[in-house]
Amino acid sequence: MAKMRAAKAAWPFYLAAVLVAAVVAGAVSQAMAGESLAALGIPDPGWPTTFGLPALRGAAWMLAALTVGSFLFSAFLIPPRQEGRDLNGAALSVDGHIASRTGASAAAGVALIGLVMIPLVLSDVSGQPLSSVFFQAAAWSTAVEQVQEAQVWLIVAGVAAVVAVGGRVATHWWPQVALLLGAVAMVMPVALTGHSAAGGNHDYGTNSYIWHLVFALVWVGALMALLAHGRRLGPGLEAAVRRYSAVALFAFAVMAVSGVVNAAIRIRISELAQYHYGWVLMAKFVGLLVLGAMGYAHRRATIPRLATDPRAFRRLAAVEIAVMAAVTGLAATLGRTPPPPPRVTDLSAMEVKLGYALTEPLTPANWLTLWRPELLYSVIALLLAAYYLHLARRVPGWQASRTAWWLAGCGTVVVTLSSRLGMHMAASYSAHMTVHMVLSMVVPVFLVLGAPLTLVREAYPAGEFNPRLWAESFQHSRFVRVVTFPPVNLAQFIVLFYVMYVFLPLYELMISEHAGHVIMNGIFMVSGYFYFWELIGPDELPHRSSAKVRLAWLWVSMPIHLFMGVYLMQLNVIAAEDFYRSLELPWNPDLLADQKVGGGIGWASGSFPLVIVFGVLFRDWLREDRADSRDSDRRAEETDDEEWRRYNEMLAQYNRK
Repeated sequence: MAKMRAAKAAWPFYLAAVLVAAVVAGAVSQAMAGESLAALGIPDPGWPTTFGLPALRGAAWMLAALTVGSFLFSAFLIPPRQEGRDLNGAALSVDGHIASRTGASAAAGVALIGLVMIPLVLSDVSGQPLSSVFFQAAAWSTAVEQVQEAQVWLIVAGVAAVVAVGGRVATHWWPQVALLLGAVAMVMPVALTGHSAAGGNHDYGTNSYIWHLVFALVWVGALMALLAHGRRLGPGLEAAVRRYSAVALFAFAVMAVSGVVNAAIRIRISELAQYHYGWVLMAKFVGLLVLGAMGYAHRRATIPRLATDPRAFRRLAAVEIAVMAAVTGLAATLGRTPPPPPRVTDLSAMEVKLGYALTEPLTPANWLTLWRPELLYSVIALLLAAYYLHLARRVPGWQASRTAWWLAGCGTVVVTLSSRLGMHMAASYSAHMTVHMVLSMVVPVFLVLGAPLTLVREAYPAGEFNPRLWAESFQHSRFVRVVTFPPVNLAQFIVLFYVMYVFLPLYELMISEHAGHVIMNGIFMVSGYFYFWELIGPDELPHRSSAKVRLAWLWVSMPIHLFMGVYLMQLNVIAAEDFYRSLELPWNPDLLADQKVGGGIGWASGSFPLVIVFGVLFRDWLREDRADSRDSDRRAEETDDEEWRRYNEMLAQYNRK
C-alpha cells in the first residue's frame, strides 16, 4: 500500500522568505551606511536604524507580496464553492479560506511594521539613536507631523489594518476581490513617494515605479500562495498554476520594462559601476533575469508534469521564491541608497514641481504639437485596446461599431493625457478642467458603448471559472445594483464635481502633487463609466430603469452640472493660486481669467457627449415602445381582443342609458 503524503505547514516557509528579504536588505544597506549618511549629511543613528530600517522595509515588501498574492489566489486562482449561476454569495473553499486568513495575517504584519517605521524614519533623518525616540510620544508626534515618509508609513499601517480585519471576517468570494484591491492600495502611498517622485522627470519615475511595484508583489505573492497550496496538498493546483503562469509572464515583462525606464531616469549606463546605487540595480537586474529563466522552466518543464509529479513544481518554486526574496531585499535598499547626482542640477521651479518644462501656453491650435507619453493610464488604455481586439477576433460576428467605440475611448485617453493638453493639466486650471471633462464625460461614453462585458461573456466558455463567470457575477452583484441605482449613480457622479471644485483646499492639495493627478484621473474615468453605463450601456444591467426614466434622470442631472460651471465662472477667488504662481510660468498667465475659462468649459463641455447620450436613449425608447406594442398586439391576439370588446360593450351600455 502506498504511503500517504502528509500536508506541510506553510508558515515556516513564509517566515524564511521574509527573513531572507530582511537580512539581504539590512546587510547591503549596512555595508553602504557610511556613504548614505555622508550624502544625507546626518550623524550615524546607530545600527538599529541603519540595519533595521531597510530590513523592516524588505520584510514589509515580502509581507505585502504575501497579502496581494493570497487574495489574488482566493479570488482568481482557485474557485469558491459555487452553488448558483454566478459567484455572488459563493462561500470560499477550505483552501480559499486559508489563503484569505493568510492574507489577513500578512497585512497585520505590514500594519505593525508601518507603525514601527515611524520612529525608525525619524531616527534616520535626524541622526538620533532609535532608543532615544522610540519610547517618546513627542518624537512620534514630531515624525507624523513633519516627516513625509513617516506620514506615508502611517497611512500604509492604517490601510493594512483595514485589510487585515477584512481578511479575518470575510468568508465569501466577492470580498476577496475587494481585499485584493485593498492590498494593492496598501502599498500605493509608498509607490507615490521616494526617489522616483522627486526631481526632474518624476512623472515618469512615479508611474513606472507603480507598474514595477504592483507587479512585483503580484508575481512574488501569488507564487508564495501557490507553493503553500501545493505544500498542503490542495486541489486544483494544475489549473491554478496555469492561470498564474500567464500572470507571471506579463508581470516579468512589466517589471523589466518599468525597471529600465525607472533606472534610466536616475543613472546613465556609464555610471552603473561608479555608484553603489548602480551596483544594486545591476544585481537586481541579474536576479530578475534568473527569475525569468525559472519562469520559463516552469512553463516548459514543470507545468506539463504537474498532474504526475507536483513535487517538481514545489522544488523549483521554493528556489524561485528564495531568489525573489533576495531580489526584494535588494530593491528595499534602493530607497535608502543615494542615487547619482542629477543630470541637470539647475532645475527650474516648474521642472521640480511638474517633472518637465512648459515654454508656451496651451491654445486650441497647438495642443497636438507637443507630446510626452503618460506611462500609467495611457499604457492601460493601449493594453485594454489590444485585449479587446484579441477577444473580438474570438467572437464571430462581433459588431464593428462596438469595436470602434472602444478603440475611440482608449485612443482618447492616450491623446488627452500624452499630448500638450495632458502636460498643461497640472499648470492651468482651464486645461485641468478640459482633461477632467474629457475623462469623465467623453471617454466613458465611448467605452460603455463598446460593451466590453458582453464581449468577455461571449469570448469565454460558459460553466467554467474564467473571466466570463467573473463578468457575469460582477453584473449581477449587489455592489453594481447599488452604484447604478439612479439616485446613487447621480450622486456619485455629481458630488465629485462639488467636492473637488467648491471645496478649494482639496483641489489645491490634489493639483499640487503627481499622486493627486493619478488619483483624480482614475476617479474621473471610473465614476463616469458607472454613470453612463447605467444610462446607455449595451452591457446587461439587471434592474435597469426604462429609457424614459433614464432620460428623466439625465434631465435632472443637467442643471446640477451646469450650476457648478456657472459657480466657477462667477468665482473671484483663485483656486490653488499659491501653487500656480510657484510654477513661474514664462507667459505669466492671468490666473483668474484662466479659471473663468475653466468654469465655462465645465459648463459647456457636456454638449458633445450628451448628443450621443440623447441619441442612444431616444433609440432605446423607440425600441421599448415597439416592444410594448408588439406585446400588446400579441396579447390581443391570444385573448381574441377581449379587452377591446369589453371596452366597446361598456360604451354601448353607457349610450343606452
